[in-house]
Amino acid sequence: MGNAIQYRAAGGPEVLELVELPDAEPGPGEVAIDVTGVGVNFIEIYQRTGVYPVPFPYTPGGEGAGVISALGPDVTTFKIGDRVAWPGIPRSYASRVVGPADKLLAVPGGLSDEQAAALPLQGLTAHYLATSTYPIQAGDTVLVHAGAGGVGLLLTQIAKIKGARVITTVSTGDKAELSREAGADEVIVGYTGFAERARELTDGAGLPVVYDSVGKDTFDDSLAAVRRRGILVLFGASSGAVPAVDPQRLNDAGSVFLTRPKLGDHTVTRSELLERSAELFGWVRDGRLKVRIGGTYPLAEAAQAQADLAARKTTGKLILIP
Repeated sequence: MGNAIQYRAAGGPEVLELVELPDAEPGPGEVAIDVTGVGVNFIEIYQRTGVYPVPFPYTPGGEGAGVISALGPDVTTFKIGDRVAWPGIPRSYASRVVGPADKLLAVPGGLSDEQAAALPLQGLTAHYLATSTYPIQAGDTVLVHAGAGGVGLLLTQIAKIKGARVITTVSTGDKAELSREAGADEVIVGYTGFAERARELTDGAGLPVVYDSVGKDTFDDSLAAVRRRGILVLFGASSGAVPAVDPQRLNDAGSVFLTRPKLGDHTVTRSELLERSAELFGWVRDGRLKVRIGGTYPLAEAAQAQADLAARKTTGKLILIP
């Protein structure tokens, strides 16, 4: 028997409870993993509160790290005892998970269990945002909202690796210091007035890209900050969903592009997943990309971790420890 967190029904944090579930055995192409760390992400809050409907009872989670404890038939790419991490294996809020081997990433030496659990979803998200959604070029000035959050800190560092000047927004002065430590050139405290500041910093032209994970509270000014034929990348909604957008607004803003990307469309094949993760892990191993663990919680305190994340009380990545 293993421990897992379940949502009993849609509602607040109190509906999360620790339960014992029978261990599933790996089938063809699958492995069983003893979990060492689980990444906490906003999507699990959306699921719990009914924004993204899921069947109840439901065990959340899609990111983590651990050690392979059993192999299903036909698995030849891994062996028992291998350290692995994953983006996208469901029901990861647990002490043991079973999932397909082709979704796993081998954890290179030198990465801690917490780092390995923290990187897959947010790290790969930051990677595709900076290399595919808008391929950042040396000399670009880019804006990253929530610059002290998990994705924000990683995306800021990757943008600096690419040679960009980075503007970030944060909610407090303490978070501003963390954002500057990650390499931000200009940090704006609060989510108002940033469009005007972005225009000032670009001689009135505006930005080639704004990376917006905040949503409702920042969308209008984000659109105003983008230059002619630039791109507004909406990849989250921590402040709430953006209301319906009239496409004419994109015309009026200067033929601006608007996209709402997701990780699954940027790791469609095994080779793409491995290519992205290899570059990401390489930056960490070389010391060019630092992973900030903002807090660790026992698995049984998943409700508190989600509450802290939703209240914007945290920085970096939150990890559950089974």
